[in-house]
Amino acid sequence: MAEDGPNDQTKNATEAEAEAQMAAALNEAQSSLNEIKESVDSASPPDVPDFGAADGAALPTGLEMLGDVDLHVMVELGRTEMVVEDVLKLASGSVVELDKLAGDPVDVYVNQRLVARGEVLVLNDNFCIRISEIVANLQEEAQQATQEQAQTV
Repeated sequence: MAEDGPNDQTKNATEAEAEAQMAAALNEAQSSLNEIKESVDSASPPDVPDFGAADGAALPTGLEMLGDVDLHVMVELGRTEMVVEDVLKLASGSVVELDKLAGDPVDVYVNQRLVARGEVLVLNDNFCIRISEIVANLQEEAQQATQEQAQTV
C-alpha cells in the first residue's frame, strides 16, 4: 500500500484552497447580483420632460398634423418620345411636339402620384393651373394614413 506523501498532502491542500477561493468568489458574485437586483427593483422611472405644447395649445390631430409638410408638385403638359440623336440636336428655341393638344387637361402629380387634372391659365404673366378634376379620394386616404401612423406610435 502506498502512503500519502508530502506532495499528495500539498496537492490536497492546494485543491482545498482553490475550492475555498472559488466558493468565496461565487458568494461575492451572488451578493453583488442581489445588490443589483435590489437597486433595479427600487429604482424609480426616469424623469421624462413633457413634450406637449408649452403654451397649453392643443396639439394638432388628423389632417392638421400634415398642414406644414412639404410636397413635390409636378404638372405634366404632355409627353413625347425622341431618339438620342434628336435630343442632342435640341437648342434654345427648339420646339418639341407633345401628345396633347392645346386646351387639353394637364395632369397634376404630387410626390409622383396623379392626384388631379386641370387647365392651364395665365394670371399676371404667370402660368397657373385651375383644378377641374380630383382623380383620387385624397382626404380619406390621408385620414387613413394618419390613423395607421397613430396606431403604430
